Amino acid sequence: MYQAIVSPQEDKFIAVRAGQNAAMQLPSRYYAELANLADQNAVTPGWFAEVARQAWGLDLAARPVNEALVVRPPSVLPVTYSRASWEINKGCNFSCEHCYLEQRPFAGLPLADKLRLIDMLRDMGVIWFEITGGEPLIDPDFVPAYERAHAAGMMMEILTNGSRLHREDLLDAFRRRQPHKITVSMYGASPETADALTQTRGAFKNAYRGLVAAAEAGLPVDVTLIITKHNVAELDEMRAMVRDLGLRFKEYASISPTYTGKGSTLAAQVPDLIGKSDVFQGCPAGHTSFHVDPHGFATMCKVGRDNPISLITEGPQGLLRLPGIADAQMLRTGGCTGCKLSSTCRVCRPMARVYQEAKAPLSHYCQHGMKEAS
Repeated sequence: MYQAIVSPQEDKFIAVRAGQNAAMQLPSRYYAELANLADQNAVTPGWFAEVARQAWGLDLAARPVNEALVVRPPSVLPVTYSRASWEINKGCNFSCEHCYLEQRPFAGLPLADKLRLIDMLRDMGVIWFEITGGEPLIDPDFVPAYERAHAAGMMMEILTNGSRLHREDLLDAFRRRQPHKITVSMYGASPETADALTQTRGAFKNAYRGLVAAAEAGLPVDVTLIITKHNVAELDEMRAMVRDLGLRFKEYASISPTYTGKGSTLAAQVPDLIGKSDVFQGCPAGHTSFHVDPHGFATMCKVGRDNPISLITEGPQGLLRLPGIADAQMLRTGGCTGCKLSSTCRVCRPMARVYQEAKAPLSHYCQHGMKEAS
């Protein structure tokens, strides 16, 4: 199994290793050297073996390039994207009251089309690849799809509720082909709280069992503490629980409307945490990254889903239209036109539109409303 990935990334060349934050930017001549050595089935050069030892503690000395590395070729397609997220399926075994997916039908592409989609993403340059849902680990095709993407030399991130992480078939797949990151959402520190928030009996037990199994397997797991008014009283306990497992965590309290503009989810928001997000600094969505839904339709991101493009019928060439579609969705329209506070806005334009369609109070997403509420 390969130990690291060498790949073009837009106008750069990088070397990365799953589970490691340290990365290298390579001069073009070094990338070309590694590509030529891979074609010749030659040994890893000393300079790369030394930097891999320093950055990742790897011993690649005298190992063939084709054994130690995946050296990805430049895209030969008319479009190049380095990042993509994919809802393998919207189906979920939880029914969280704050979920941005208004409906969660269990439906998607057949396996052959899933694999063809992954091959397309590989060929257009995607190296950072996120698989989400719904709950991705309940999809019957998850393992072969994951293995196809990993073998292609993608840095894999899985977004999951953790309830299936204890399963031996999944643990085995992740041990054999390590992901870059598994991000697990935590909904409470007790069965009473987590089961109520997810509206699923056994949610806490199964998710905690998954976290324990993943930690014991040494997998690169991050935990996201989802904070709502129903579990905020257990926040300190949630933090302690994750620390006791030796895992990293971050906290997320920005409950949004559904992406179709329904505001029922907002009732779960902690009032004191509204408006605490960082200032929006711009986004490359639609230009260097995009999102794919379960049926193979590409959009600029998970929120901005206007004018979806079918990768299955159009192929990568359809994405030639995506930058223009993305730019149109980022234009400030309606109540945001001419806003003098736009430079310190905390939400992107597609997200602001979702709040507006949900008729959410301004205080949930707009500085004008925050001033009125204070």
